[in-house]
Amino acid sequence: MKALILVGGFGTRLRPLTLSVPKPLVDFANKPMILHQIEALKDIGVTEVVLAINYQPEVMLNFLKDFETKLGIKISCSQETEPLGTAGPLALARDKLIDDSGEPFFVLNSDVISEYPLKQMIAFHKSHGGEASIMVTKVDEPSKYGVVVMEESTGQVERFVEKPKAFVGNKINAGIYLLNPSVLDRIELKPTSIEKETFPKIASEKLLYAMVLPGFWMDIGQPKDYITGLRLYLDSLRKNESSKLATGPHIVGNVLIHESAKIGEGCLIGPDVAIGPGCVVESGVRLSRCTVMRGVRIKKHACISNSIIGWHSTVGQWVRAENMTILGEDVHVCDEVYSNGGVVLPHKEIKSSILKPEIVM
Repeated sequence: MKALILVGGFGTRLRPLTLSVPKPLVDFANKPMILHQIEALKDIGVTEVVLAINYQPEVMLNFLKDFETKLGIKISCSQETEPLGTAGPLALARDKLIDDSGEPFFVLNSDVISEYPLKQMIAFHKSHGGEASIMVTKVDEPSKYGVVVMEESTGQVERFVEKPKAFVGNKINAGIYLLNPSVLDRIELKPTSIEKETFPKIASEKLLYAMVLPGFWMDIGQPKDYITGLRLYLDSLRKNESSKLATGPHIVGNVLIHESAKIGEGCLIGPDVAIGPGCVVESGVRLSRCTVMRGVRIKKHACISNSIIGWHSTVGQWVRAENMTILGEDVHVCDEVYSNGGVVLPHKEIKSSILKPEIVM
């Protein structure tokens, strides 16, 4: 089987982290976002992954070459010279996706994090005999999204309603698809939307089916949702593979700590924290609802919550960072500084407090 991952654009919503690496390579729960997806695809027998990309393809491929050998899966690139929306990239990668097998292929949005129930999706796809399957997830506020209206018992999709004013349903497109090769015949090589153009056409012929995603789902393409996604992901680890989570008197709730990280005395860590490889957390530090990426040093008695600390940054003694503070790569925060939602670009030194959410250039 094959799969296409829609990598897309510049990752502006996750700046300043995406100023250092393309968005799919930003760490989430101690490994690059896209690796969560590639590993899930490999686990169900996908042998080749195509990345549809229009920004820094060489950076992505150089990075993923290592994983190609480690995971034993072929990873190739389909590069757009102009942005082609969400359907155009499928037409562009047509030759890479089609082979003699006639097997369906997966399409995933690179921002989506979930338990990836791909095996169930294959069974569902085979059972309905339609042309395409999409994964949907239930949301509390459907008016913010495009809603998928479907026949509950069979999953057959009737129509799509964009940001409905009145309630028509609470299921939205989760960005995970399984498509027969014939879907490619419907897509022209031009900027086009799979959600607004291709799927409604297939639905009108009663050949599109939706499966409700079991477990959690989050689009982690912006900081607030990234932090929420981490909580949901760690929750799911607790249910399924709790041995991966840290334990000990200084741990509260779900916490992921890389085995190479060092934690000092008298810290209180959690809930919902990920600490990456090579990090040093000195004594008396308090961490909650945050991600600390590879090679970060957090000095004594610092307190960090609802924040993302980028690679190789240093947080000084008695620093307090909260309210969606985001430090880019290699940022140095001096002792006793307070950050209330500061977004700091890479390679900066912060000597004075950031009292209200702002971008520090």
